[in-house]
Amino acid sequence: MSQRLDWRGSCRAIAIAATIVLCFVFTISAAGQDGSTGGNSASADSGVPLASADNTPVSSTSMFVPESSVVRSEDAGRRAHTNYVLRTINGVKPQPMARPGIGPLTTGTFPEIPASLTCVYKVGPTYTGCSPAYPYHTTFPNGGSNVIVLVDAFDNPNATSDIATFDSFWGLPAPPSFSVVYANGNGHCTTPPPNAGWALESSLDIEWAHAMAPQANIVLVEACSNSNVDLYYAELVAGSVAYSYGGGDISNSWGEGEYSGEITDDANFFTYWSNVAYFASAGDSGCGAAYPSSSPWVVSAGGTTVNRNTTSEAFVSESCWAGSGGGISTVEQWSPSSTGFRGNGMGPWSAYQYPQFGGYLSSAFRHTPDFAFDADPNSGVYVYSGYNGGWYIVGGTSVASPSLAGIVNLAGNKLGQAPQGGGFYTNEENNLLYDQLFGAKAYKANFYDIKTGSNGCTVGVKWDYCTGVGSPRGLLGK
Repeated sequence: MSQRLDWRGSCRAIAIAATIVLCFVFTISAAGQDGSTGGNSASADSGVPLASADNTPVSSTSMFVPESSVVRSEDAGRRAHTNYVLRTINGVKPQPMARPGIGPLTTGTFPEIPASLTCVYKVGPTYTGCSPAYPYHTTFPNGGSNVIVLVDAFDNPNATSDIATFDSFWGLPAPPSFSVVYANGNGHCTTPPPNAGWALESSLDIEWAHAMAPQANIVLVEACSNSNVDLYYAELVAGSVAYSYGGGDISNSWGEGEYSGEITDDANFFTYWSNVAYFASAGDSGCGAAYPSSSPWVVSAGGTTVNRNTTSEAFVSESCWAGSGGGISTVEQWSPSSTGFRGNGMGPWSAYQYPQFGGYLSSAFRHTPDFAFDADPNSGVYVYSGYNGGWYIVGGTSVASPSLAGIVNLAGNKLGQAPQGGGFYTNEENNLLYDQLFGAKAYKANFYDIKTGSNGCTVGVKWDYCTGVGSPRGLLGK
């Protein structure tokens, strides 16, 4: 089942005294005490850009940076860019392929398919070597819970046919339902205008979230534009959509440089808190933090390279992808507990990194990423975009965010930003990930510890600025 929905008049998030009136029949009363669940209004678009390492994505002759992924310092605090790059052989924009099928891209890397990556990460059926070679394996995971919501800018007119084409080629079942929601209730558009760069982004998002959790409902929420005003409004719409399914996982493959007003925008990622987890790409510019990846309320998605035997194409290892974002926020700082719950910055409500980086007395800042997935365009994934003419090999942390959201959804723990019955705000998914980091058995069993490669930051044992706690190994602890 697929449909396109108009959000005008059907969804509003309004701060009224201490109560947030949500979409449909959901109303949440604020307890008005530090860190307890309740409504918080979100700032729209403010802030002075700060110095940031979120520069133009790492480039080479093996990848092409589309216009939508170009990073501009003047956009920080105002508008977002996509976080994907295209695999190419000569540095120029690749032509669309009529169907997947290409040899090794560089020594030891190959384009990846749904079956090969669900095998590598042990979240689907496994087979010898987890090879992506032709004839393609068409195995897939069994499961998925509630809904995965993908937030993007502009309209993708081909979204419904894109996911159907992707599923048909790889032998995936159609999702229980697929819907496109226009986040137009703020009056900034009726139908978002189409945009080729963002259309490929949204196709990537819906296809690879679905590949990881085939039985989850898939909803694409389209903002009127890539301005922060429109994207943050779309984020609130996405939260309301997730609530209507009883909770779910929300992925954001876009980002921008950090800016002084971002801490007031953090509320967009926990206003809808019950059974709703948020994900964001760490960026494709190498070492350095970006927003909303640096928000303490999201799971920040870093990037890896999948390395294979050049003869058998069998999986060998993962290493840090040179383009993966990750670093120390210049804005999201630990707040003194005496100020009570502020809903922004680091603090007791986001203490998952405290054992490593300290708290108020050490003025600790948010460190990213939290978790990682394949993102190197040399080991990139196949994406079908009808609006862009066919199949592409795509990399970037835009691959990581929806894929990790899909894996977490498949795991079915249904964690949110506070206990399900209400209580104190906290990023439950990150709490789970970080609680295993120092375990003698759980960490080795549930994660790949990526120790090689570099994005310009230190990469080493356990947590690092490229892959966070590592990449997933199975569904336990996710």
